[in-house]
Amino acid sequence: MRGIEQFNAGEFFEQHETLELLWRATSPPIHDLYHGILQVGVGFHHWRRGNFHGAAVLLEEGIDRLRPFVPSCQGIDVAALVADATSARERLVSLGRERMSEFDLAEAPRVRFTR
Repeated sequence: MRGIEQFNAGEFFEQHETLELLWRATSPPIHDLYHGILQVGVGFHHWRRGNFHGAAVLLEEGIDRLRPFVPSCQGIDVAALVADATSARERLVSLGRERMSEFDLAEAPRVRFTR
């Protein structure tokens, strides 16, 4: 799936564009899975751009939207993504606005598959 490939390549702005089409074309409740992944990716896009508030909020909203799909859904290891994104968000908060650039976004979470 192209949006997941973009997310995993760190193309967070591009994954938003791709996954938004999928999210809007998918029926509930599964559309929340794609919306959650999209929001986590947008959180990292904000992080890259130095927007502390945007990064913190979008990561939290994405994580919350993904929680109902733990441990997995649509072949996606949602539990791993939630754990990894939560850890990254905690790191963001611990670094704070002034030091957020110290996190290497090459280490941002990746979407993994269960099958």
